[in-house]
Amino acid sequence: MAHARTPRGRWIEEGLRVLAVGGPEAVRIESLAQSLSVSKGGFYGYFRNRDALLAEMLDTWEREVTEAVIEEVESGGGNARTKLDRLFTLVASLGAEAVTGTAIDLAIRDWARRDEAVARRLQRVDNRRMDYLRSLFGSFCPDKDDVEVRCMITFSVRIGSHFIAADHGGRSRAEVMELTRKWLLR
Repeated sequence: MAHARTPRGRWIEEGLRVLAVGGPEAVRIESLAQSLSVSKGGFYGYFRNRDALLAEMLDTWEREVTEAVIEEVESGGGNARTKLDRLFTLVASLGAEAVTGTAIDLAIRDWARRDEAVARRLQRVDNRRMDYLRSLFGSFCPDKDDVEVRCMITFSVRIGSHFIAADHGGRSRAEVMELTRKWLLR
């Protein structure tokens, strides 16, 4: 009886999960094979080497945090405020372990500090995200400075809110995030 081959996507998903926990140094073929309960020989049926896996992990992450998110937001239709509201809801619902989750995003940002090629890719991804936000905010904010500030706040809240441990004057984090959402969409 033949054994089912571990799908290529499982290697990539596991690589991204390990990246989020331990950085790119932790992404090792043997340890991935162990966590997938397969032999490492299956890896070479899909990838030339570890660098090829790392490149596909970045490709997957880039596609999922840009075009896939934009497609999902756009598919629901509506005006720019409706799309932004949908985007905020989508981002808030992502689990930390998801390809589009914050843990992987932060791991890639850390990796980019030490790897120029990853830094260039991160800049391309961030520019695509900001361009999309500009297109949405720009449709109802006539002031370009206001658009840029709203984009920066939106992006900063997405990336940085996980680092903030402050209390919110009797409000919950969820309440403050809802107030932020309302302010951005006004």
